[in-house]
Amino acid sequence: MFTTVATTRSASHALIRPHITERATTLAAQNAYVFVIEPKATKKQVVAAVQALYNVTPRKVATITIPSKRRTGRRGIKGVSSGYKKAIVYLKTGDTISFV
Repeated sequence: MFTTVATTRSASHALIRPHITERATTLAAQNAYVFVIEPKATKKQVVAAVQALYNVTPRKVATITIPSKRRTGRRGIKGVSSGYKKAIVYLKTGDTISFV
């Protein structure tokens, strides 16, 4: 049986960047932080990445896939907004993550 060891490089590969929006800021006040993650990343990989990068243990992780959408811009120019996958990471009371 094989065991996998999460290293800092492989763990941090699951997280792309923090997702800073108005709703994400409201969730941060409730100890929930939002990250854009790799499309193939699993919840366990996200937990390992948060533990390795921020030294906190998540209480719960929820993942959401945002589909790409067709858009019409100015002057009728058509295009596609790219889709992505995001994770909402819930922390214990007292734990915080600083993005500075």
